[in-house]
Amino acid sequence: MQSGGTRRAVVAMAALGSLLTMTTLSACGSTETRHAGGREGRPGPQAAHPRKAVAARTRIPDVGDRLHHAIPAGTHQVLAVYGDGKDSPYSTAVLFTKHGSIWDRTRSWPAHNGKRGWTLDHRLGDERSPVGVFTLTAAGGVLDDPGTALPYSQDESYEAPRDWDESHWHDFDYVIAIDYNRVKGTPPDDAEQPEGEDKGGGIWLHLDHGSGTSACVSLPKEAMEYLLRTLDPKRHPVVLMGDRADLKG
Repeated sequence: MQSGGTRRAVVAMAALGSLLTMTTLSACGSTETRHAGGREGRPGPQAAHPRKAVAARTRIPDVGDRLHHAIPAGTHQVLAVYGDGKDSPYSTAVLFTKHGSIWDRTRSWPAHNGKRGWTLDHRLGDERSPVGVFTLTAAGGVLDDPGTALPYSQDESYEAPRDWDESHWHDFDYVIAIDYNRVKGTPPDDAEQPEGEDKGGGIWLHLDHGSGTSACVSLPKEAMEYLLRTLDPKRHPVVLMGDRADLKG
């Protein structure tokens, strides 16, 4: 476990990198995993044949075969993030829960993604969120654990630097690590990047500040609280995210 001093050093380094790109940058996609920085997915018109209508619910709506098959067989919770467009920072997050073979839409919220949109090949500093299916195995933040079943690390070192724009000060009150280029199950601020620094890292679900991020997905506070209390490691939750065209591809 990292000491408070080490965590604060990581925050300072990431904050410097963020300020070099934009003073209002969110925490996602820095060389350190510390803080560098719609329309809802829905099935099409209901099929006239009842068997076809049931079959449509056995898949996450508007997701093609490639990403559908990337969802682990044991997963029963999927947070689908539908980006408005390849170069858009706007998206909608929809939580789907699997009951038997049927995926039920549970909740949905407005969201933001990378300020430059999405990419199939995320790189450090590109300000685009990676398209794909990623496990959700750890959480943390400035605030106390709200009652999550995920491993949760609470520490004031998650606090955004106060020389950032005030709209970002609460970005990391709650975070859920997206398992992109990180060691699964480690705290969100763990600095190890197995695929190398060039692939970026530190990509999280975190509180929304009203605009695009560096690569993270940001959500309203009530959404983060709900997800933290609802996501269950026994259901092997994942986030499936991307712009609508790539999701269908």
